[in-house]
Amino acid sequence: MTAATTRRNQLRDGVWWRPDRVSWWMGLLFAIGSACFALAAIASQWASAPRPAIGVTFFVGSILFTVAAYLQWGPAAWQPRRIDWLASTIQLAGTLFFNVSTFEGMKRGLDTHETNLRVWAPDIFGSICFLVSSELAYAEVCHRWVCLCLRSLSWRIVAVNLVGSIAFGVSAVTSLIEPSTSEPVSAAIANAGTAIGALCFLAGGIMLLPEAAHAR
Repeated sequence: MTAATTRRNQLRDGVWWRPDRVSWWMGLLFAIGSACFALAAIASQWASAPRPAIGVTFFVGSILFTVAAYLQWGPAAWQPRRIDWLASTIQLAGTLFFNVSTFEGMKRGLDTHETNLRVWAPDIFGSICFLVSSELAYAEVCHRWVCLCLRSLSWRIVAVNLVGSIAFGVSAVTSLIEPSTSEPVSAAIANAGTAIGALCFLAGGIMLLPEAAHAR
C-alpha cells in the first residue's frame, strides 16, 4: 500500500480529522472564532489585556465566523423555501453585522451616540440574526419548534447553538451605552453573555467535527 493510499484511507475513516470535508472546516473555523470571542470577553472583564488587543481578537473571531458561515451557505442552491437555506442565509447576514460591530469597536474616540449607532446597533442586529437562524436550525432538526433528543448529535449541536445565541442576545442588550452615564447598561452581564455564548458556539463547532465524518 502506498503512502498516498494510506493517507486517503485515513482521511476517509477519520472521525476528528476530516480536512477533506467542507463541514469539517466549517466546524473548525466556528470553534476557533468562538474561542476568540470567549477569550476576548473574559479578558475584557477580568484580565488586564490592552483594549486594542481585545478589539482585534473580537474582530478576528467575527471574520472566522463569516468564513465558516459562508462555507455552510455557499454550496447551497437558491431555495428560499427550505428552512436550512433560510437558517444559513440569516446566519451569514448575522456574521456580517458582527464584522461591522467588531471593526467599529476597535476605533477610539467615539461618543455615546456614535458607539450605539456603529457598534451596538450592528451587534444587536447580528444577535437577532443568530437567534432566528439558531431557532430555524433547531426546528429543522426537530421537525417542529421544540423537541428533546439527547441521543442525537445533530440535536445537541443545534441546541447548544440556540443557547449560545440567547446568551449573545442578552449580551447585546446589556451592552447599550446609556447617554446619562456613557457606560453600558451592564458591562459584567454583557461580557458574561458573550463568554457563555462563545463557549456554547465553541462546543457546537467541536461537535461538528465528528458529525462531518458521517456527513454525506
